[in-house]
Parts: sequence; structure tokens; C-alpha cells
Amino acid sequence: MDKEEFFKDVREDLPGPLNGVLVVEATTTWAGPMTGCILADLGARVIKLEHPSGEVARNIPPMVPESQLSVFNETVNRNKESLSVDLRSEKGKEVVVKLVEKADLFIENFRPGTLNDWGLGFSSLRQYKSDLVYVSVSGFGQFGPLSERVGYDPLAQNYTGWAALNGEPMGGPVKAPTFLADDLGGLHGALAAMAALRHRDQSGEGQHVDVSLVDSIMFQSNGLASLGAMGLPTPRMGNQFSIAAPVNNYVCSDGTVFAGVLLDSHWQQLAKEIGQEQLQGLSGAQRLEQRESLDALLAAYCLTRKVEDIVTRFAELGLPATRVNTPAEVAQEPHIHARDMLISTQLSDGTIMPIVGPAAKFSRTPTTIRHPAPRLGQHNDRILSDLGYSDAERAELRDKGAVG
Repeated sequence: MDKEEFFKDVREDLPGPLNGVLVVEATTTWAGPMTGCILADLGARVIKLEHPSGEVARNIPPMVPESQLSVFNETVNRNKESLSVDLRSEKGKEVVVKLVEKADLFIENFRPGTLNDWGLGFSSLRQYKSDLVYVSVSGFGQFGPLSERVGYDPLAQNYTGWAALNGEPMGGPVKAPTFLADDLGGLHGALAAMAALRHRDQSGEGQHVDVSLVDSIMFQSNGLASLGAMGLPTPRMGNQFSIAAPVNNYVCSDGTVFAGVLLDSHWQQLAKEIGQEQLQGLSGAQRLEQRESLDALLAAYCLTRKVEDIVTRFAELGLPATRVNTPAEVAQEPHIHARDMLISTQLSDGTIMPIVGPAAKFSRTPTTIRHPAPRLGQHNDRILSDLGYSDAERAELRDKGAVG
């Protein structure tokens, strides 16, 4: 299917499938903002609440070249509006309550109990909006023996055993190069929010949704915790694949390729290609037993060939293989641009940045980066005006430090 065929019935009048959903987001750094990012990309109106001094993500390096804007902030806070408000001030809380009365969702990722202490917890806000869906994203969750601990992404990766299984077989634990637990927590936060909205629309009932980084990364760990609970082995595999062989990264004459086989039919093709027809009858279980020798055979095949030649040949044979790209290399891939996964975006200061686009594609209600991450407090006047605050009242809020 070509791109034009997929989008032939597109609507141009909606920002995405969540058009009409109003989200109030009180978050910092990554996991909570990622929940809001996904919902904003899907077309929801997301109003991000920030302290008048700005949240930490605005100052996290690296910065966009020739700009003072953070790459991280621009990535995770696009498609949102910004209201700079002090959540701890009485006047600031009044503003938040007025917003919540109109909202469908409230997202927060403060340490459990923090917003309760500020009078903005679920039990407080539901008094003003009985069907409110309130999503809390935290390290260890809202309850449990460790719920009050500080919980950041690397802690979740190491606490859950994920980092212990990452890295080379003879090496030590290695965390992911990305904010993996934060990303998964944000993804589950957005998914759970939409499920709770569906329930609200059917029943009229709001609820508190509790998403933890630990739970999220455990859920996405392919049953490894279950293996551990049953005393079954969980070896560190590096670039090999626990359920198939041979699979690995292989050095070529001009780079590195990731290649291998999963199905018996794949192995039959590969054995013939590497000149080992006598081994074509090996079953999957037999290949696992002979992993080391088969891995060496494929490594020898790759060593004298170019990456592109191997990738092309494997594609002809229906076998999996890819160049091991760096981020800079994948950014040049035509397929990435055909899928709109890097969208050239003019930022709030006028500079241009290629921002990673939404993952899911919708044939009827497509999504994109509609606007960049907002300046701190960029939408204060408009949002406050919509809430009924007069010019004089807005000036008073600013004078008292309740808003920026």
C-alpha cells in the first residue's frame, strides 16, 4: 500500500482522534509529560501547568543548536499549551480548580502524597468534578511498601532486574540508553487514561488511575519476572536471541549487520546461502544447542561482505537483516521520512528542529506535530480569560505570584 492510498479518506478538520478531550497536566521531566505528549499528539487539548520559574525539563541539555531550547523539552512537550501557575498558592489552586471543572483528565507525576498535601489530590479535585479521570504516574506506585520512595527511570530499570539482563553475557548490568521506564510509564498512563475515559463515557464514573514505572517495565519484560519467580534461568544474552539461533550482530567489511533466523524455513534458506546445506535439517531446538558453532558460521559469512550486500541478499531470501545504524544514520533513512517519523518543526524561538513524530498512523484522523513546545506561560492570558478572569484579575494573579 502506498501512503496516498492509506490516507485517501483523511479528515482535515480535526487535530486527531481525541479531539474535544481536555487534559490538565501537572508534570515534570519525562514520564508524566510523555503521558500528556501521547494524548496531545492524538488530538487532545493538553494544558501543561508549570511553576512560574519553569519545570526542570526546560533546562536539561543538550540544547538545540543555535538556541537555548532543550531538545528533551521540545520533544516531549510539543502540541501542548503552557499555563505558568504556582500550585502551592491559594490563588494558583483556584485557577487549577476552575480548569479541572472543565477538564476530562488530570495527569500528575509528583512523588505520591505531594499533591494531596497541596489540596490537589484525587479526593480533593473530584469534589469539583465528580467524573474526573485522575492519572498518577510515579516510580513505585501510590501504594505498597516502597510507594513513598523517590523513583526515577534508572532506579526502575535496576530494581526490576531489567538492567541485570542487559549487556554482554560476561559484562555487568547496563541500563537502557533511553528513558525506557519513563517511556513505558507514559505509554501506560496514556493507554489507561483512554480506557478510563471510555468507562466514564459509559457509566459517568471517574476514577484514580495509578501507573508506576516499576509496574510498566515489568509488564513489558516478556515474562522474565515469572521465570525468576519459578527459579528458571534468565541469562544475559547480549545481541543473541534466547529463543532462536543463530542471531547476533556481525562484523562486515564496512560496518555491522544484525541478522539471523527464527523459523525453520528461515534456517533452511540461510544454511544454503552460507554453504552449509548439510545442516538444513536442524530443528529450532537443535540450533539452540549448537548456538556457538552456528553463530561462528554466520559470522564468517558476514566478515568478508558489505553490509548493504547482506541486507539486500537477505531481503531477496525473505530473511531478517538490517544495518546497525547510529541515530545519525537512521535520521537519513528514506523509510523514516516516508513514515513522517522526523518532522521539521519551527520552534518558539524561530529555530528549526527535526522532532520525532507520532508512532501510530490514523487513516481518517491523522496526527502530526501541530505546534512546538510552548514558551513558559505562553497561553496564560488566553486560558485565564477563557476561565472568566478579567484583565484586572489576571494582573492581580501575576502581582501575587500565583501565575507567571
